[in-house]
Amino acid sequence: MANRLSKREISALINLLDDPDEGIYTHVKDKFISYGTKIIPYLELAWEDSFDMIIQKRIEEIIHTIQFDTMNDALVNWAKKEQDNLLQGILLVARYQYPDLDEEKILKQISQIKQDVWLEINDELTALEKVKIINHILFDVHQFSGNIANYHAPQNSFINAVLESKKGNPVSLGILYMIIAQELKIPIYGVNLPEHFIVAYVDELANLLNLSSEEATTDNILFYINPFSKGIIFNRKDIDQFLQQLKMDPKAVFYQPCSNLDIIKRVLRNLVYSYEKLGHEEKVKELNLLIKNLDKIA
Repeated sequence: MANRLSKREISALINLLDDPDEGIYTHVKDKFISYGTKIIPYLELAWEDSFDMIIQKRIEEIIHTIQFDTMNDALVNWAKKEQDNLLQGILLVARYQYPDLDEEKILKQISQIKQDVWLEINDELTALEKVKIINHILFDVHQFSGNIANYHAPQNSFINAVLESKKGNPVSLGILYMIIAQELKIPIYGVNLPEHFIVAYVDELANLLNLSSEEATTDNILFYINPFSKGIIFNRKDIDQFLQQLKMDPKAVFYQPCSNLDIIKRVLRNLVYSYEKLGHEEKVKELNLLIKNLDKIA
């Protein structure tokens, strides 16, 4: 590990970073990558001490590769073992763009919203009344809204940026809505509509039976909610009309709750589209690799 390396060894490897021989650079790069995240502070210090643009560029490349590999491994592990924790999944996605993400800050922001909702809610309220309170806190008090002006911006998919700007796309706002609701034991889950993302309020009894999102059917759904449109409430017939406008057949998957893994993959696909529009080919390639790795998990 990096903490077992002597300063002399680290210095020797760094001095080889400007070697014109690509084979030597590849060997040095692979050596650094093998040490994992513990080598990053040493590389950052070397970057600060160097005035050589080639060395700085290569250090940046190595650090990014280490951070990407770490994030990829963590995301695959989440998909295999921690899918129930949607917040953890979306935090890992944010680490793609923000490797030094302050998770504690995000948790405090979400906790404050949850606390504001909790203060207004009690068990005597109907499902509709509970949703109206969530809508009031999220969209009136905290003033979250859909980012219509810059709909395809990558920032709309990163939870830290959404919490900071108070703007997001249908998926990110839906995820925030779900996290707040589920932490308060309110059974609201995501629905993967084509060209849109909504959430559904599942019948309390079905939720008590611990039905997974895949087991829940439209018979278990009381109504649907559109967080992108400030929590407007609608029903199955509205989805029928929406699909007719898209000229798409009404498949069951368009009405039923989806898995958290499906939601995270949709976030990644949105990011692919965003970065394609911006011409960031390397990011598109990396994000497609993340999706491909997640596709391997049942």
